[in-house]
Amino acid sequence: MSPTKLYEKELAFQADRRKATTEFIKIASDLWYDKSIEIVLFKNQVIDKNVSDIINLHEYAGEFVQKPISIFDSVEILRTIYDIQLPPSKLDIGKLTYEYHSEDNNYNDVKAFVIDKLKSAKSSNEIIPKDVVLYGFGRIGRLLARELMAKTGKGNQLRLRAIVTRGNLTPEILEKRANLLRTDSIHGQFMGTVDVDFKNSAMSINGTTVHIISAECPEDIDYTLHGINNALIIDNTGAFRDKEALSRHLKSKGSGQVLLTAPGKEIPNVVHGVNHTEFDPDIVKIFSAASCTTNAITPILKVVDDSLEIIKGHIETIHAYTNDQNLVDNMHGKYRRGRAAALNMVITETGAGKAVAKALPQLAGKLTSNAIRVPVPNGSLAILNLEIKNKTSKAALNTIVKKYALEGDLVEQIKYSLSNELVSTDIVGTSAPAIYDSTATIVSEDGKNLVLYIWYDNEFGYSHQVIRLAKYIAKVRRYTYY
Repeated sequence: MSPTKLYEKELAFQADRRKATTEFIKIASDLWYDKSIEIVLFKNQVIDKNVSDIINLHEYAGEFVQKPISIFDSVEILRTIYDIQLPPSKLDIGKLTYEYHSEDNNYNDVKAFVIDKLKSAKSSNEIIPKDVVLYGFGRIGRLLARELMAKTGKGNQLRLRAIVTRGNLTPEILEKRANLLRTDSIHGQFMGTVDVDFKNSAMSINGTTVHIISAECPEDIDYTLHGINNALIIDNTGAFRDKEALSRHLKSKGSGQVLLTAPGKEIPNVVHGVNHTEFDPDIVKIFSAASCTTNAITPILKVVDDSLEIIKGHIETIHAYTNDQNLVDNMHGKYRRGRAAALNMVITETGAGKAVAKALPQLAGKLTSNAIRVPVPNGSLAILNLEIKNKTSKAALNTIVKKYALEGDLVEQIKYSLSNELVSTDIVGTSAPAIYDSTATIVSEDGKNLVLYIWYDNEFGYSHQVIRLAKYIAKVRRYTYY
């Protein structure tokens, strides 16, 4: 074939691929808004993504499973999913496409394959929507608000009904809070609309009313005045950390359960995917989602311990600076944190090593930990230096982690990176709390010592873990196919 004809053929293929991708986006949107069926591609979100994003996700998927994942096949499977009757679900089109080609001798056509794979969806329980209140509206609170409103769909899962802040709710303050939701220096523009209803002290987010309540004490609030009942209160203020303090939320009218977005005392500290099923939300009323670092390292530590058995180890966290630190040198209650955050690497303590044992008791006393705050506003890295009982190799270890990232209980928690060029800005906006850097892994010659590099978006990834746990607590988690 001549170079000119080859080039023309490539142009035609690109046009067909982009046309198919446009159809993919439309069907995925229709499934979400018409049927409450959310489509993901190897755990990556596809709602509100453009054509190039979807093509790139397919490229990543193909490299991940080492087999081409075609947009044309994905569209064909999506058409079938739309045509059959399914309850509200969350389906991984990447996994379905991969399995379709891996098992293509077992099925006569796409419809037979899809019906067989998703047959258990019919036995899923009916979902009763849950009212949610965000108590606090800082970094995590605003990201939770963005995600909850962006994924409201038909409103049959978590419904953000109110946000509680301190201080007067003047028109100026309301507008400032709304603007912090609209625009974010790290995560960009909110993909939706935010208007302020000054008369009713509320925001209209994507056309839905969210009440803004000013309160100094949790027990003073009557949520029922706003039509809110049996709500899940997500406390992201950091002001209340133990059972007694968090129980104050349950004294307010209209509240039902509490979820703390920080490590808690005398309450279950939960890393979703690892130990959430150990606690019954019908019995336990107060939960903690632990810390961003604990959510990043615990899934990987579980994989290594289950497969190779950890003898001991040290965790060093290279963490983005936080609002707790000073912009310029000033007094601080903790050593070193008083120095200018954007100019210094700052050694500080972290309880992540001990916190892991709350989710994985078998690791109690085996891990030490420390942290270094560095001059980036978001995007962190945990370095796990582990001694193991059963020797391994880099290739064998990567194969183990890849398997857990592809199937099983930790597929939402672990993203497997194949890139040799990964840096901290690349992981911003990743919903998985742990990003395993496979190319950076080090294994000693005797196969008994490992150095693992685990990236995490300490804001975005953690916020998604909070929402996953919130769905479990509220019992609104849909049928999922991962």
